[in-house]
Amino acid sequence: MIEAQGLVKRYGATTAVDGLTFTVQPGMVTGFLGTNGSGKSTTMRLLLGLDKPDAGATRIGGHPYRDLRWPLREVGSMLEAKAFHPGRSARAHLAALASSNAIGLARVDEVLDMVGLAGAARRRAGTFSLGMAQRLGIATALLGDPQVFVLDEPVNGLDPQGIHWIRELLKSLAAEGRTVFISSHLISEMAVTADHLVVIGGGRLLADTSVAKLSAAGSGSLEEAFLALTAGTAQYESTARPGSTTPTNQRRDSDTARP
Repeated sequence: MIEAQGLVKRYGATTAVDGLTFTVQPGMVTGFLGTNGSGKSTTMRLLLGLDKPDAGATRIGGHPYRDLRWPLREVGSMLEAKAFHPGRSARAHLAALASSNAIGLARVDEVLDMVGLAGAARRRAGTFSLGMAQRLGIATALLGDPQVFVLDEPVNGLDPQGIHWIRELLKSLAAEGRTVFISSHLISEMAVTADHLVVIGGGRLLADTSVAKLSAAGSGSLEEAFLALTAGTAQYESTARPGSTTPTNQRRDSDTARP
């Protein structure tokens, strides 16, 4: 289970996350939605211990991320697909991460096969297309066979076959009783992938409900309900956060404006 309790995060005069509280339950796919500048990326960074909240707390499986002894075995995360050294092969990238968490090399080959990269395992990852890089990011998240997944825009760059594949993968992980938390800007994809939704705007919680209930509020259209709920909350400026780091070398600039 993922818990966020009273999260507040400020960057100078900008409040990126403002008193945010929600729980992500196991056994279902929970979508994380919001407009540009809503605070989604900042929230995910707070969950993974990459930023320190000004107030509030986060827990994964009852513990702060920083207290997890073998984080890759407990949480599979992807905040940026191209979070690898471009000169390393896909297999070398995963093998280094596996070694850091006492995961056997057999698992490296297993996840490469799972994501369809077995034939490209020894290619330099810097030559990968965005779709292939995305699959390598998913392989990284799967590496430790964790019970919890935190994925930012997992279908970004995938072709229709790839989108179908990741959709079925996420559903199968949830069916096994795992906790699956994914952000996306693709409302139509969330309508067919997610069971539950957490929607934020301006760093605040706007909705914590099932896909079916939110869709009903839009006369059966999740998109219409989302647009009505988030009207006026988008921010379009974005700046990089200097010196940021992410688990397993993953990095993503926040979707929230910085001063």
